[in-house]
Amino acid sequence: MLIVQKYGGSSVADTDRIKHVADRIAMSHKKGHRLCVVVSALAGETDRLIKLTQSVAKEPNEREVDIVLSSGEQVSAGLIAMALRDRGIDAQTMLSFQIPIITDGIYGRSRINSVATDRIMSLLDRGTVVIIPGFQGLSSEGDITTLGRGGSDTTAVAIAAALKANCCEIYSDVDGVYSADPNICKDAKKIEKLSYNELLEIAGSGAKVIQMRAVELAAKYDLPLHLRSTFESMEEGAKPCDGGTKVLHA
Repeated sequence: MLIVQKYGGSSVADTDRIKHVADRIAMSHKKGHRLCVVVSALAGETDRLIKLTQSVAKEPNEREVDIVLSSGEQVSAGLIAMALRDRGIDAQTMLSFQIPIITDGIYGRSRINSVATDRIMSLLDRGTVVIIPGFQGLSSEGDITTLGRGGSDTTAVAIAAALKANCCEIYSDVDGVYSADPNICKDAKKIEKLSYNELLEIAGSGAKVIQMRAVELAAKYDLPLHLRSTFESMEEGAKPCDGGTKVLHA
């Protein structure tokens, strides 16, 4: 199976969690699946980088801000690739300009126009795990642009759609979508299956489960989504395209 996995900031918050993510990826890879992994910046890193830009300029230039902010995901990608190689797994980071991922060029809130697949597929076909920094792309003029908060979700879905992947797994610190915030409401129940439209309503109401643009793209290309926890048991997590909350057409 060809699977795209996306790991959010809480999943790669520190080196211990990065190693845990590498273990999970390695387990899936050893079962024979072709894996493309999209990663967010370490938890809190984007906020730190925003503060840095604001500390040096009263009105930071949008182009330069995107250059700074995009570095967070690039660090995560490199660290994941290193951790996988340490486990004997061939892994390689592919930055947006190397793929390339082309955007509409709007700084801070770009939309993805196209994703080239030749270089990714070449690596996947030889058994390499491809690690891609989320949240960013390249304008037609060659400038780095970012996709807005939650943009790594959209990166993952866009790549999965372009690759015609079997599914896209979105990993975070919760094992799916709940009827209420499980960190606040103890009686919250996990929803096993949702339609794209239902998830759009939930995301649109302010729930930070997934970026709305990612859901729209998944619906457009009929791409199965699975919202899962990075911290569920490794045995369960090794099953591809299963578990968590499944999102499909009604």
